[in-house]
Amino acid sequence: MLTTTIEQRALAVRGFNRFYTRQIGVLHEHLLNSEFSLTEVRILYELAHRTGLTSSNLCQELSLNAGYLSRVITGFEKKGLLVKTRSAADARVSQLELTEQGRAAFEPLNDASQREVTTMLEALPEVAQHQLIDAMRQIRMLLGDRETDYILRDPQPGDMGWIIHRQAILYAQEYGWNIEYEALVAEIVAKFVKEFDSSSERCWIAEKDGKVVGSVFVVRQDDTTAKLRLLSVEASARGMGIGSRLVDECLRFARLAGYTKMVLWTNSVLTDARRIYEKAGFQLIEEEPHHSFGKDLVGQIWARDL
Repeated sequence: MLTTTIEQRALAVRGFNRFYTRQIGVLHEHLLNSEFSLTEVRILYELAHRTGLTSSNLCQELSLNAGYLSRVITGFEKKGLLVKTRSAADARVSQLELTEQGRAAFEPLNDASQREVTTMLEALPEVAQHQLIDAMRQIRMLLGDRETDYILRDPQPGDMGWIIHRQAILYAQEYGWNIEYEALVAEIVAKFVKEFDSSSERCWIAEKDGKVVGSVFVVRQDDTTAKLRLLSVEASARGMGIGSRLVDECLRFARLAGYTKMVLWTNSVLTDARRIYEKAGFQLIEEEPHHSFGKDLVGQIWARDL
């Protein structure tokens, strides 16, 4: 049996890189005939999909030179695509956020890119599509990408029952809540399924190693306000950023759906969730003591503009 040398394996990796680069069409100097370079679009993508990012975060996560990134950020500011705001946690740090103009510039690129990849996938049988995604996930895992420790997906048959079951157990074990909470979750989930409107509502399921480990919902409160509901992450999967990622996806979807505000209801004892909400830019606007689920609690309403 012949064994390839490391040099031969390196050539194989380089050959794959050339093939895939041609496949996705990123050899063009500018992406999708826009004024932006590929790196600039990558920066816009991160800013469009995440909150609280700093220049340092972008440098580290995109492996960019600090000087180059600074010039790009300055250019974006001059064009009115982003603004800098002082971090509430550290006044020495500036957070970057796209303006409405910046989001308007990014969305056509994002939509066009999505259509191109969708067209590529549609040329394959569904079985091959799954094989391709699994192979991509394995490559990312082997190369140390932590994001591939889990995936976010749409709900499948059985997931809604799982959410009711696991939320009831989780809150009973961690907070001593009684079966009233299970009834509340069942009502929320049933309403979501019966009245689901894909243009204004969404559910994400977090999956790790083939097992569901978290979930979240966005539902319509009114024409301009989205409501985040039932954020949950299994104890075994905490510390991986799943909760923050789920909230970020909710915010992204709500903006694209045309909402201008997002609200949520929680309780003061849920300290881990509150930290995620604060980090995502939510602010406490109302709180009131109440007796529910067999406990004396302090209910809280959090909100943020989109």
